[in-house]
Amino acid sequence: MHDALRALSVTLVTPTVSVAAGQRQRSTSVRSRAVPSRKVSHNDPRTVLDRLTAGAERAERITHTEHLPPRIGRHAEWPDLIRPEVIEAVRSAGIEQPWEHQSRAARHALRDESVIIATGTASGKSLSYLVPTLSALLDGSEAPNGRGTTALYLSPTKALAADQRRSIADLAAPLGTAVRPAVFDGDTPVEEREWVRLFANYVLTNPDMLHRGILPAHARWSSFLRALRYVVIDECHTYRGVFGSHVAQVIRRLRRLCARYGSDPVFLLASATAADPGEAAARLTGLPVTEITEDSSPRGELVFALWEPPLTELEGERGAPVRRTATAESAELLTDLAVQGVRTVAFVRSRRGSELISLIAQERLAAVDRGLASRVAAYRGGYLPEERRALEQALHTGELLGLSATSALELGIDISGLDAVLITGYPGTRASVWQQAGRAGRKGQGALAVLVARDDPLDTYLVHHPESLFEQPVETTVLDPDNPYVLAPHLCAAASEIPLSEADSALFGPAFPELTAQLEERKLLRRRGASWYWTRKERAADLTDIRGSGGSPVQIVEAATGRLLGTVDAAAAHTTVHDGAVHLHQGRTYVVKHLDLEDSAALVEEASPPWTTMARDTTSVAVLETETEIPWGEARLCFGTVEVTNQVVSYLRRRVITGEVLGETKLDLPPRTLRTRAVWWTVTEDQLDAARVIPEIVPGALHAAEHASIGLLPLFATCDRWDIGGVSVPLHPDTLLPTVFVYDGHPGGAGFAERAFRTAREWLTATRDAIAACECEAGCPSCIQSPKCGNGNDPLHKRGAVRLLSELLSSAPDSSAPEPPPGP
Repeated sequence: MHDALRALSVTLVTPTVSVAAGQRQRSTSVRSRAVPSRKVSHNDPRTVLDRLTAGAERAERITHTEHLPPRIGRHAEWPDLIRPEVIEAVRSAGIEQPWEHQSRAARHALRDESVIIATGTASGKSLSYLVPTLSALLDGSEAPNGRGTTALYLSPTKALAADQRRSIADLAAPLGTAVRPAVFDGDTPVEEREWVRLFANYVLTNPDMLHRGILPAHARWSSFLRALRYVVIDECHTYRGVFGSHVAQVIRRLRRLCARYGSDPVFLLASATAADPGEAAARLTGLPVTEITEDSSPRGELVFALWEPPLTELEGERGAPVRRTATAESAELLTDLAVQGVRTVAFVRSRRGSELISLIAQERLAAVDRGLASRVAAYRGGYLPEERRALEQALHTGELLGLSATSALELGIDISGLDAVLITGYPGTRASVWQQAGRAGRKGQGALAVLVARDDPLDTYLVHHPESLFEQPVETTVLDPDNPYVLAPHLCAAASEIPLSEADSALFGPAFPELTAQLEERKLLRRRGASWYWTRKERAADLTDIRGSGGSPVQIVEAATGRLLGTVDAAAAHTTVHDGAVHLHQGRTYVVKHLDLEDSAALVEEASPPWTTMARDTTSVAVLETETEIPWGEARLCFGTVEVTNQVVSYLRRRVITGEVLGETKLDLPPRTLRTRAVWWTVTEDQLDAARVIPEIVPGALHAAEHASIGLLPLFATCDRWDIGGVSVPLHPDTLLPTVFVYDGHPGGAGFAERAFRTAREWLTATRDAIAACECEAGCPSCIQSPKCGNGNDPLHKRGAVRLLSELLSSAPDSSAPEPPPGP
């Protein structure tokens, strides 16, 4: 906790290749769920998939096909308290009756009960909260000042807020000036902001602007906050990990200010399907929240294919077989779909990947029809506002046939009319899989979704274990508002808004007394009587970046012209815009000439190298505190606080299409330290003997188990493998035993290691099974090799890892691990 406060003090101061021998023999499975007969169209999902898989070479890449039948909807009536003008406006929009879950949500809202609607994509969640909100705003418009009721809408992205603004304006048009929606975010012109503050009664913003712009200026927003009836939190499943923990504290600060002005808003939350949505919403808001999970909306047929790219004749690190990249495979599929006139979005996990898919597809389409090449584009974060808006409009109108996009487009932006979705690599959670798949078929037509597996342990596991996707429930949303690294800066921000008092302990949680005392000790807060004040000149809201990026964004600047191309988070700068890194922007390729960490700028020059780059790093871990320890026979499973020291040491150059390694270049970047939470396990010499893991292969067995366990953890926690890290040591100085660590990649922890501790038996069983099932001889990227290994994936011992994990699991207790104690 002291380190969290010390950090605050510092902040204030400062083409397809032939298949190689030995490729996995496929047993393609097809499962259909009572699909009724129907008329087949040109873009019918089964027809589209048949065209994509024409020929034996393509057909063998399908490992499983799931057919989800259409579903008939169930109607209800709107509650009596909804204004008839609002019901008529909804009917004018072509909606005669609500679905059952929409009506239920509206009833809770009208009874001033916070509620979360966690139903499928395109199930009408927006209407669930819009109808009661519009009705309340219409009531409020009859007040003497015309602003007797207000509503606040929070979106994780600017694009979604802008899209919602258009939808609300269209729906509320028959209500005249009674409903005045307006977007208030970083893209809002300065001359419009005063009007929004004074006259808008439905303000759409994001948690970042609420944190930095609205709450610190609450006095100027007093008339809005005083009349605040509803707070809508859309796509709330995205608020997880450190970001979600920050948003939880921003919401608590909002509630505190509302109480100051005499309002007590009701929270209306919308989420993709999730496990325990009511519990997650309660942790996010700090209030009891009723959950609605039964989806009564209709759904068109969905054909969902799992697709594994073929092995190539290339050899990777340590002679491992190399599979064709998911990026190249998706680019080829996007090209084929665009030629067929199938409107498609290809989702990809990284900004670089979205640019690559767009670039490759454009080049291939130009060879067929130059007009088609211009109908495919990329969409990602870091674009300038006018670029994002133009792309959203082009996709909305159908001008674009294909788009390669990051998760920035995953959320509820209305892109109805799509025929297909390509998911380039498992996006980290089952919830995201269904969220992305649901982008197609939004008008009730059939849709095709294809998950293209990366050369990665988790992706390989999923495409050969389809039950993990189609039969398992979605994950629980993980966040920890009590993380001191999160809570401390928000206490400072809250004190700058209104002086803190002991009564605020009920709002901010059990860590409040200790943290306020330490903030006072470090002269970040000053106590006067029974209150704590923020007395420094700096803005307290600037102490933290709620996205968890840690510092000011690094600007990417074209050296020849000085033109700003975009930004990258400070935490990602070492790995993405280091000297020599290849950076893609709007289909153009640039090479970083110099990364200036002091000025937070990366100078780039346009170039066309035939490779991409990937950073390599080294990591060490020190145990600071073991909070929970349980025996697994002679082994120990532990959870606690650690300090991680990480340094980016080099980068690899890989061929764009094949992923072949062309060379490695050393880098000289400073190390960075991180105090966080970790789960770790130890084994004894007797257990190593029982597993037939001789001393010579201990490092490789531990290292392989570490890599694979990191790769499989996203199946059990709402994280990405890039959100977590790991270290394996044959003899760790703190445990004096062979040890494997897996830690959260965020200061103070993000809840992922805690989830790993609680599900350790299931998690490590899946890890062992994934390694054992891979048919490679000595290890490959599909099982034990890691793309971010600082040691070049050496040493690794596949069979030793399987035997070691089997021995470890033989002594594991039958039940899950107990709940760890609260955060530090």
